[in-house]
Formats: sequence, structure tokens, C-alpha cells
Amino acid sequence: MIEVKARGLTFDVHEGGPQDGDPVLLLHGFPQDSREFDLMVPRLHAAGLRTYALDQRGCSPGARPAEPAAYTMGSVTADAVAVLDALGVEKAHVVGHDWGAQVGWQLAARHPERVRTLTAISVPHPRALALALRLRTSQSARLAYFSVFRSPVAERLLLARHGMMLKAMLRPIGMRAEQYIAAMREPGRLTGGLNWYRAFNGDDVANLGVVNVPTTFVWSDKDPVIGRTAVLRTRDWVDADYQLVVMRGVSHWVPEQAPRELAEVVLARIGV
Repeated sequence: MIEVKARGLTFDVHEGGPQDGDPVLLLHGFPQDSREFDLMVPRLHAAGLRTYALDQRGCSPGARPAEPAAYTMGSVTADAVAVLDALGVEKAHVVGHDWGAQVGWQLAARHPERVRTLTAISVPHPRALALALRLRTSQSARLAYFSVFRSPVAERLLLARHGMMLKAMLRPIGMRAEQYIAAMREPGRLTGGLNWYRAFNGDDVANLGVVNVPTTFVWSDKDPVIGRTAVLRTRDWVDADYQLVVMRGVSHWVPEQAPRELAEVVLARIGV
């Protein structure tokens, strides 16, 4: 692990693989951290890739602003760009899961010169998701947990009874959940993660445009969070080589439930 100073904060970045390998930026979601990619990075390294798994804002101990307003999509996307700058990486393959996928879409749409390819996992293009919400599909019900995570009592609810709610969320990944629940007891860690939800609003995605970099979207058919409408309409927002990969029998936590299969999808997108 190395510490990278960017935008007045200090980010933990876990690097690995051949020094001269093509760079891959790995962006985690909530309630996980960069460790969610641990099971798949050995395959990427074996293929000759250099990985940089970033503990994003709210997760890295040196990057936990207290106020929710510091966690807008503009801010967290700017973090990723600044970290690439600090690493001396001009252009990277981007792999993001959950909130990390949201950042990946932002990077690909707003900073295409920094993105070679995008593999977005579990979360579709934000404009496709917004359409699904407007059409009154099941998507609104699927995202009902947002209001809970944005509430002032969310921290207490999630850690009550030894993190029972977090354990229920992460049940598909088994004992791996314990490492994330333990980390949430660090000062400011859980609040930092929840501030992504508290800061999010429609303005973050209202003007997000079409992605012009080669893209793969990975969705799992047992994911309770994202419905088919948003999945199918994501194609409308990619004007480049595009592939939808559906993981059968897998829940939301693809990098840890199907790491080998996901690694192969990533390698196919990158072209190695």
C-alpha cells in the first residue's frame, strides 16, 4: 500500500502487478473497500497488468471530510483524476463496482482522455438509471434503502446488534463481510461512506453525456438493487464498442462472488 496525496487529502492505494504493465484503476463501492478486488487481481497480474486499487474518499483514513457536501460526484471523480496524476498515469483501464461504477461512468463521460476502457459493475449509466426511475418501474422500490442511508440515524442502525444490518446486506459473500464491518468501526469511516448517499442528487448526473470509450457493463440477475430497464437502456449511452455481460445466479457483490469470471470479463474488455 502506498499513500498518495491529492487535492489536500491522503489516499491509500494498493498497487500490484508488473511495473511496466498497462495500468488498471480499481474503484470499490459501499460498504466495501479496495479489498473487494483481492480475489480477482491475481488473474489481472498474471495477464501482465498493473493494478491500482484506490480506497476512495471516506474510506482512506486521510481522506474523510466530515461534511456530506464534500462527497458530491464531482468531488469523488476529481479525486480519481488527481490520484492518476499523482501516480503518473496518463490513461488507465477503469474497473468500478457499485459507487465505483458511478465514478467510472463519470470518468469515461467527462474525462475520456484518461480512460482506455471501462468495466462498470452492478451500476448502469446514471442516465439509464434515471430513466428507469421516471418510468415508475420497480427501480424506485429497489433504491428505497437510499432514504435509510441518508438519514441521520443511519450509522446507529447499520452498527446496531454487532452490525446485523451490514451482515444481512453482505450475506452472499460470507465471512469476507466481517472485515468490512470491523472497518466501519474506525472513526469517521462509516459516516464517510454514508456521505456519498447524503451528497448525491440529480444534478450530479443530469448533464452526464454519452460515453465514447470501449465499455462493458456487468450485471447480475440476482442483484436486488438494479432492474432490467436500466440495464437494457445503458446501451443508449455508449457510443463505442459495448458489451453487456449478465452473471447468472450472482447477487450485487460480483467481485467477491464471481471473481474468476469477472476477471475474465475485465481481461476481455482490456484485450489481453
